[in-house]
Amino acid sequence: MDSKKPLSIQECIEKRKEILSLSSKSKLKKTTLDKIAVWITDHVGSMGFFIIVFTWTVIWLGWNMFAPKAARFDPYPAFVLWLFISNMIQLFLMPLIMVGQNVQSVQADIREEEDLKINLQAELEIETILTHLEYQNEIMMKILKRLEDKAGV
Repeated sequence: MDSKKPLSIQECIEKRKEILSLSSKSKLKKTTLDKIAVWITDHVGSMGFFIIVFTWTVIWLGWNMFAPKAARFDPYPAFVLWLFISNMIQLFLMPLIMVGQNVQSVQADIREEEDLKINLQAELEIETILTHLEYQNEIMMKILKRLEDKAGV
């Protein structure tokens, strides 16, 4: 009967401490450049940034189409300066966003590993509880059988 004895609560706590100590070691250090890339990725991917770019485009194109001819600096219909600046922004932001997404992906992978460890610990604790219940059930059934044998039932 003792060979089937489940883990004790203290053994579960010790296993949890092992998992938590491993989890704290796996934290990724982000460099300043990584933090900047993530910040840019977060802000460029927002509705606020879209509104800024949209407003800038409408003002730029509107000014260069409807302002007095002497005040226009990027002639309609080519808008060469606007196209150049827009392309430069895209060229600079594209790799920055990709770097930020890579950093975010690594962080997400670390969180997934941490979740897996926690889930495995929870599974172990649930199995331990079930084993305790089965163990208690076996003991109760043996006690019941002894009582029935003594009572002559």
